[in-house]
Amino acid sequence: MTFTPGGTQRLDPLIWLGLPLLAVIIPTVLLAAPIRIFGLGLPEPVFALVLAFAWPAIRPSMFAPFLLVLLGLFLDLLWGGPLGLWPLALVVVYGLVLAIRPTLTGRDGVFMWVWYAVACLLAFGVGVVVTLVKDDHAPSLISLFWQYSVTVLLYPFADRLIERFEDADVRFR
Repeated sequence: MTFTPGGTQRLDPLIWLGLPLLAVIIPTVLLAAPIRIFGLGLPEPVFALVLAFAWPAIRPSMFAPFLLVLLGLFLDLLWGGPLGLWPLALVVVYGLVLAIRPTLTGRDGVFMWVWYAVACLLAFGVGVVVTLVKDDHAPSLISLFWQYSVTVLLYPFADRLIERFEDADVRFR
């Protein structure tokens, strides 16, 4: 690992794309385990939204959307959802963040957290629309609210990833 003069890590694709991808897959699989505590299942936050938000905020990449599609297909297969729901939701979020990237650059944590919450809302909105079209009924709003809430609480992980790599490639600043 090499660091840039500002203390941020160099943008090696394996480090800023591959390792976070593994870091998202592992807790997703662990929390998908059929464990019940007091009759309640484990929360299933969408860890992949951390990457869909952080990667375009760090820098544009050809590989990130492709990896998000693969990750979304993995989520669809793991959770038994309609194929294409999460790839579409993740790529839509990636596109939104890439479009507003100049607005996000150099902003404080609260501003970024609000935009992360908006991005999560967009992803869950895409999921509701896909479910409505495919199944002719909306998902449980209570379950959706809890999954959204827990996913929004994951913002510190996106912030950490952005802070670690945001100044590593000044060509995109």
